[in-house]
Amino acid sequence: MASVIKVGEKWRAQVRRQNHKPQTKTFRTKREADEWARSIEARIDAGAEPKSAALVKVGDLIREYREIREQGGRPVDPTTNTSYMLQHLEDDLGHEPVSALIPARLVKWASARKAEGAGPYTVNMELSCLGTTLRHAASFMNLQLPDVTGQARPLLLHLELIGGGTRRTRRPTEDELQAVLGYVQQRDPAAADAMRVGAITGLRRSELVLKLNWADIDDDKRAALIRQRKHPRRALARDEWVPLLGAAWDIVQRQPKTGERVFPVSPEKISDLFTAACKAGGIPDLRLHDLRHLASSRLQELGFDDVERMAITGHRSVGMNARYTHPTPEHLHAKFDAAKATEK
Repeated sequence: MASVIKVGEKWRAQVRRQNHKPQTKTFRTKREADEWARSIEARIDAGAEPKSAALVKVGDLIREYREIREQGGRPVDPTTNTSYMLQHLEDDLGHEPVSALIPARLVKWASARKAEGAGPYTVNMELSCLGTTLRHAASFMNLQLPDVTGQARPLLLHLELIGGGTRRTRRPTEDELQAVLGYVQQRDPAAADAMRVGAITGLRRSELVLKLNWADIDDDKRAALIRQRKHPRRALARDEWVPLLGAAWDIVQRQPKTGERVFPVSPEKISDLFTAACKAGGIPDLRLHDLRHLASSRLQELGFDDVERMAITGHRSVGMNARYTHPTPEHLHAKFDAAKATEK
């Protein structure tokens, strides 16, 4: 609300509005003061006057960003890494004013994430997510913010708190795979079968337990329609048929049809069981996602070319497909020996 008061021989106008910085100006006449105050209020009402960052919290912007995505037809899927990162950022920084986000504060945050076990690549991904959220939500809210993530990035790189990802080449051996499956089988047979299908087809965790539905199984094609399959660059993902190769088809068919999903297991549970199995078996540095590496590598060893493997794994480029393919020394020896044998 605007106030105009006389101070000595002049008139002072002040405009105070929620989420906006108070504005004050002195004029020679009351008429000038009234006109200025009305113009400022009109600009605020029209959304043309920037809001004050000191009065907006990081959590407000994160929630606003989710709402913008929802209204724009691109809701943040709760099963995606973006949703996980946004929640993590809200837990860590949501209670703080946006104006408190200076490079020194982001260094402190990144150091805390490192202490929690997050690597440079993970922190870098979360920093990028924060920058995207601040940029778009602030624009929508008419909030003027500096590019704090961009300003902090050189320092975070220098301190090695952020960095690029390293190419992962881990795939389970047959003994490791059987040890994990044996452990999980005793505790949750459906989760063990989901892992078996993942090791053959390379389906992602969410695709295995959330998107593999009985209604989308085609008996003639022996394939499953995976709806809204992940795409790295496309806003709207697409539905794709994925063949349930070999034993994967038989494993799916033996599941009891007690609900919509083939494997009624939560994503968190299947990951927890896999981690517990590795810990119990003393298997180092193995993750559930490494089954995807195993599947792509096996397909390559069976003679599937790049295009065929991409049709199964869902990768969008030959380069990314290659990152998931790791031939074993044993396979290379066998291939070499077979090639030498044909020369004789």
